[in-house]
Amino acid sequence: MLITIRGLHRIYEVGSEKVHALNGVDLDIDANEYVAIMGPSGSGKSTLMNIIGCLDTPSGGSYQLKGKEIGKLSDDELARIRNQEIGFVFQTFNLLARADALHNVELPLVYAGVRHEERRKRAREAIDLVGLTDRIKHKPNELSGGQRQRVAIARALVNRPSIILADEPTGNLDTATGEEIMAAFQNIWHQGNTVILVTHEADIARHARRVVRMRDGKIESDTPQAAATSAAAR
Repeated sequence: MLITIRGLHRIYEVGSEKVHALNGVDLDIDANEYVAIMGPSGSGKSTLMNIIGCLDTPSGGSYQLKGKEIGKLSDDELARIRNQEIGFVFQTFNLLARADALHNVELPLVYAGVRHEERRKRAREAIDLVGLTDRIKHKPNELSGGQRQRVAIARALVNRPSIILADEPTGNLDTATGEEIMAAFQNIWHQGNTVILVTHEADIARHARRVVRMRDGKIESDTPQAAATSAAAR
């Protein structure tokens, strides 16, 4: 099992109050699953994603990634996992304005200490996977919103992570461009990645093969689904 979560709690102190963002979550996610996490604002879905992505730590319970108990790891170990095991895609693209697509994509490899020739090779492969080979030398202001998000997806892929975590990745895009981005995620999943998508949009969640719905810090339902796009692709 890639991800094993048991009795997960996350409590934030807001002034004199304690907010239970997660209140006893149990969840298993296997390798090469495609999961959408849904829920209204305040349901705990973003908190759960932050913990899965090692951006936050639980207040109680257990989160194991590839058999490692995440709550027991040092900051350096967590940073290594974020860099090597998890690729992040956010609603805002977070690209360097003065850098072209190739340089934006290879940045995680710079931080990982990968040699120049290997960096370039892997960045080009990731850009090719999202269908932007002809835009490789373009800067963000020369790209459409959908193309910028595809650069961000390529950057998330370049370290060959176990998991792609996407937080509202189509939130800043129109419907047609959003569908284009979801087709890119579909391709990534077919390549063997585990994709975990946080969204409040049913049209986006339908692309996944499993939908986890949250409410009040708990899992309300966990349902497999045969997405129309997935069925067509296979």
